[in-house]
Amino acid sequence: MIRVLGLLALALLGCGQLQAGGLRFCEPPPQPSAAQQDKQLRFIAIVKDELERSGQGVALVSRAGTDLSRFEMRYSHAGLALRASDNTPWSVRQLYYVCDEASPKLYDQGLAGFLIGANQAQIGYLSVVLLPPAEAAALERAALDKRRALQLLAPRYSANAYPFSDRYQNCNQWVAELLAAALGDLVPGAEADVRPQAQAWLQAQGYEPATFEIGFTPLLWGAAAFMPWVHNDDHPAEDLTAARYRVSMPASIEAFVQRTMAGAQRIEFCHNGQHVLMRRGWGPGLAEGCVAEPQDSVIALN
Repeated sequence: MIRVLGLLALALLGCGQLQAGGLRFCEPPPQPSAAQQDKQLRFIAIVKDELERSGQGVALVSRAGTDLSRFEMRYSHAGLALRASDNTPWSVRQLYYVCDEASPKLYDQGLAGFLIGANQAQIGYLSVVLLPPAEAAALERAALDKRRALQLLAPRYSANAYPFSDRYQNCNQWVAELLAAALGDLVPGAEADVRPQAQAWLQAQGYEPATFEIGFTPLLWGAAAFMPWVHNDDHPAEDLTAARYRVSMPASIEAFVQRTMAGAQRIEFCHNGQHVLMRRGWGPGLAEGCVAEPQDSVIALN
């Protein structure tokens, strides 16, 4: 039973962890070999070149990490890559769960750090979404405004946070709420008022969170009892009765952007140690194993 609960918690814990602590599942990932790291860095250089060519100052980026294949999802953790970051160009501003402190923090991390260690060393996936110019400019301003970004950070983290409650927040929900604050032109006010405004805007625009059909009600309550980053007290009773969580995930944010912003572009990247694949458009995702298909651009790594 504990193993099953652990797998459920891992499936929901899409956010990265800044430090390893005493909590299970907060241990750092295995470090890649020098050869693997070299290929990963070459992969990241290709991604950065595409970001530079876009002419944009911000991109929604999502990485694959936690295995979500059971739920037919590839990407688990989203952030905002910012060309004008104070950290380094195209650093990713994101919410991280700090294991040692058991609390969420905002963190600027270079694109290399964002990707290396999150995926298996021999394979990696990254999704990039570029907004239309007006929306991109608004999002860039909001993301670079540290005060505004922090106003949308909840003090309490939950991996399975319900998107329309301000009790908790997960990494992807912070991105969704910042997007809402930027595009809805929400006026920053008292800290307690900002997040409900953003959530109300998302609901009014028809935002649909991702659905996790757990299928076994005791798992929901067991996970909440054993895992300090999983909670049930923010979810609607009908969802809990149906053994279902609705949670903000990269796929739900990307689907919202695609539906509401004409001209938004998506580029998906992967590497498998032999080559990098790049696919443009909102069609089917890259093949498992990073196997090339006719519509993919192929860049050799050997």
